[in-house]
This record gives sequence, structure tokens and C-alpha cells, in this order.
Amino acid sequence: MKVQVIAITAAALAAAACGSDPVYNDQPRYGSGAYYSRTAENADFGRVVAIDVIGGRRTTGAGAVVGGIVGGVLGHQVGSGRGNDAATVAGAVGGAVVGNEIEKRRNDGERYRITVRFRDGRDSAFEQDSLNGIQVGDRVRVDGGLVVRD
Repeated sequence: MKVQVIAITAAALAAAACGSDPVYNDQPRYGSGAYYSRTAENADFGRVVAIDVIGGRRTTGAGAVVGGIVGGVLGHQVGSGRGNDAATVAGAVGGAVVGNEIEKRRNDGERYRITVRFRDGRDSAFEQDSLNGIQVGDRVRVDGGLVVRD
């Protein structure tokens, strides 16, 4: 019985570790519909007026939930009676804390908010994981929501 629980727990942890990053819809996008293509006609040109470093430690709570479940299951295997209940609660709390921290570290990384002043005078901010050599004052092109050097 305990071997099966440990095997199921290991499989659940492995499946949770393979999860993809959540999609955030906070990035500006240009164009609409399935017919939008990333060509030069659809790109905007401008200059970078500011670059801000923003944190990337977003958590969805999935790490805490999975960690809590796994910790609770493992804690339940310890002791009997009230000791078993206490071990289950302690395992669930500890697993939730550890699972949340694992998710934070997995999502850790700096993100950049790049503010671009376009030729028509409007300013727009874009969030990216990498600067790719972009600096304040550079001429850039915004293509499909990504800022690239021109």
C-alpha cells in the first residue's frame, strides 16, 4: 500500500514539474484575427525612451496546491490516531510552502518593461523576458508585440 502511494505521489510530482508556464494576457498585441501576419507592413517603428526591470516571480498557486496534496498524503503515512492527523496537517502545510517556493523559483527571472515612442508621438510599453541588446535611445521596431532593434 505504501509503495503504491509513494509511486503515485512521485508520478504526480513528475507531472506537475512538466507543466507549462501560464499565459498572461498583459502584453500589448497589434492586429487581430487569424489573418494577422508578422510582416514589415504590420510593424511600428520608434525609439526606446525607457527600460524598467520588473519582477518575474508570479505564482499561480498550483505549486502550493500540488505540494499541499503531496505533503498531506505523505504526512498521513506517519503515526496513528491524533498523531496521524497532526502529521497530515503538518505535511500539507509544509508541502504547500515548499510547492509554492518551487513554483516561484521556476518562474524566477527578470522581465523588462520597454517604453517606445512611436513616430506619430504615442508612447506604448511592452513587457519582454529579454532585452536582446536594446538600450534607451535605440531605434526599434515593434512587430507582433515584440520590441526588436531596427
